[in-house]
Amino acid sequence: MDNGIFQVYEDEIQSLEEEVKLLTEKYEDSQQESTFFSDEEILMSIKSFQREFQGESKGHESPSDLKAQLESLEKDLSFLMKFTGIQFTSHSKKTVEKTRDRTVGKHRLSGHCYSVSFQLEFQLLEMQNKENVSAVITDLSIIMESGEDSDVSKFVSSTEERGNLLTFFRSLSSYAEWYEHRRFTFLHFK
Repeated sequence: MDNGIFQVYEDEIQSLEEEVKLLTEKYEDSQQESTFFSDEEILMSIKSFQREFQGESKGHESPSDLKAQLESLEKDLSFLMKFTGIQFTSHSKKTVEKTRDRTVGKHRLSGHCYSVSFQLEFQLLEMQNKENVSAVITDLSIIMESGEDSDVSKFVSSTEERGNLLTFFRSLSSYAEWYEHRRFTFLHFK
């Protein structure tokens, strides 16, 4: 009988030791997560939340001001879409790595420019020092419906190597606009 009682106690001790081990691991994980942010950043976040909950935040305008600002931004976006022909249909972002002064995010964009569809996938490395933030695009992958046009394939390959999105969007806008003109011209003669 004594051995049975000891076995029950031994099992209970083992169960408690496993629970302590799991709780220790959870605690260490939470400590690692909190080391991503400096004490200053944590204090600033706490103060920001306190101001927000107390209604003292100066950065927030009245709902009517926000609505007017949103309408203005929508007009600007509409103008840019008409001007460039580029319309984004979806965007997703996933944070891959985040440290105190460095963030790596994986982005996916899809859309169309006139009748030419495109998809982009890239990683954005953002590095922050005391004065400014710099961003670098890596692992750029572009998928475009260009048919059998080898010049477009060469352009896409060189853009992927350089990682220059501004050049891509400028060139895409020009190419897609002239592609539309050629298409309408050929339809006219059919």
